[in-house]
Amino acid sequence: MNLADFDYDLPPERIAAEPARPRDAARLLHVARDGLHDRQICDLPSLLRSGDCLVVNDTRVIPAQLQGRRGDARIGITLDRPLADGSWRVLLRNARRARVGETIAIDGADGFSAMVIARSGDGSAVLRFDRDGEAFRAALEQAGALALPPYIPRAHGATARDSTDYQTMFAAREGAVAAPTAGLHFTSALQDALTERGIGLTRVTLHVGAGTFLPVRGETVTDHRMHAERGEISEAAARTINRARENGGRIVAVGTTSLRVLETASDAAGVIHPWAGETELFILPGYRFRAVDVLLTNFHLPRSTLLMLVAAFAGLERIRTAYAHAIGAGYRFYSYGDACLLEKP
Repeated sequence: MNLADFDYDLPPERIAAEPARPRDAARLLHVARDGLHDRQICDLPSLLRSGDCLVVNDTRVIPAQLQGRRGDARIGITLDRPLADGSWRVLLRNARRARVGETIAIDGADGFSAMVIARSGDGSAVLRFDRDGEAFRAALEQAGALALPPYIPRAHGATARDSTDYQTMFAAREGAVAAPTAGLHFTSALQDALTERGIGLTRVTLHVGAGTFLPVRGETVTDHRMHAERGEISEAAARTINRARENGGRIVAVGTTSLRVLETASDAAGVIHPWAGETELFILPGYRFRAVDVLLTNFHLPRSTLLMLVAAFAGLERIRTAYAHAIGAGYRFYSYGDACLLEKP
């Protein structure tokens, strides 16, 4: 498979700059076995079955974007994930002068700084900040900003409204750099309607890392290496998911992040086990899905690992057809855009 197999042309006006209001008013393209159907997110209860189990990601986005200084040089820092020794893996921009052993002063919080512990050729680095625990979180709240995707136009960075728009209603466990965007469509009214329909909902965690913003490099997609992301499935969540399947319900992943953590924690028979750790699972066409029956997800960037994942789930030709339909029908794309409900072929 080549990267060009996952390319498509998207008119710039199809990129959503703001979410639908209310959130569940967003459009929903149902990619069903009998064809394509134009619906809305609020129709979701009628598209699922009593006994199905929705699995949502309860990660919470942190203000992961920092601005630093090394002498006269301005250095952009995007937090990725904490490491076991308390340091942080980060992505750096304009950082040629940030050498191992040197200190970067962080703007926005008094005395906030970080030492460069390691550098990599891919633009990543390891930093040790001058504080940890609650003191670090307080400094991050002062100095940090949401790391909105670059395709969301903001002349002066994320706005106050983005701070709520870019969190799902399930956000509880801090650690994500980017939002699990399929979850952005949910409202209390939608959750109540799902419950009345007899559709269950349980939570897992996958902290979306800075690697989600990185392009696939090289034309042979199998050479791409996914950045590790931290996640967890509790014993109670695993039990709920397994019980739903045992009783004939389908497992509906809300977003590619929920899907990846479920597939990471499943055995060959599709049984979910309690799990905590890091996953580098890279899903391409040909992957055999074990844990997930239906996928609710937004429309993804061309030539991206997420487009490869949905092509693996629904079939590459079906995804090409669905995306062409969505573009022609005026659907809104990417993080603040509309969604599709994918059934397996």
